[in-house]
Amino acid sequence: MDFIEQNISGVFLIKPSSFQDERGEFRRHFCRTEFSEHSIISDVSQSNLSHNIMASTLRGFHYQINEYSEGKTFSCLNGEIYDIVVDLRLGSKTFMKWISYELSEKNKYSLHVPPGCANAFLTLKDNTLIHYYCSAPYTPEMERSIRYNDPAFSFKWPLEPIYISEKDKLHADFDKTDLMSN
Repeated sequence: MDFIEQNISGVFLIKPSSFQDERGEFRRHFCRTEFSEHSIISDVSQSNLSHNIMASTLRGFHYQINEYSEGKTFSCLNGEIYDIVVDLRLGSKTFMKWISYELSEKNKYSLHVPPGCANAFLTLKDNTLIHYYCSAPYTPEMERSIRYNDPAFSFKWPLEPIYISEKDKLHADFDKTDLMSN
């Protein structure tokens, strides 16, 4: 695997190495040793699948605070997504900056989002399946969110988000006091 660090510290685009023959393809998706060598949290507390039926489905921005803050590594197993990562680490040189990526079954990239950053994704194709590892378990009372169209960030989406949960639509404008001691 190739780990390509991005403009936000701790964010990595991960290119897999694959082996192909007449049977198909084999590639490693996770390696504790390789993740640790890049200072990526390698303890997996939870593994999730997100199956999204329609293109233009938006999920996020979600993150957890304090010691519950979680690192996440995303992969698109079917379809395609546009993923945005925003740095919410107080004191970071890139605080409130964001970067975006396209992950797809075709490019096979994974994206690591470190603790203290939030991410959201928008499906670009119908029937999109996302798999992601989390370094901490989901703790509802420590979850915080940012609205996908919050004016504090000026996020740019390649498609208009159509399918959004009520929870994700109704977040108040960003307030950095929500970060507590993130």
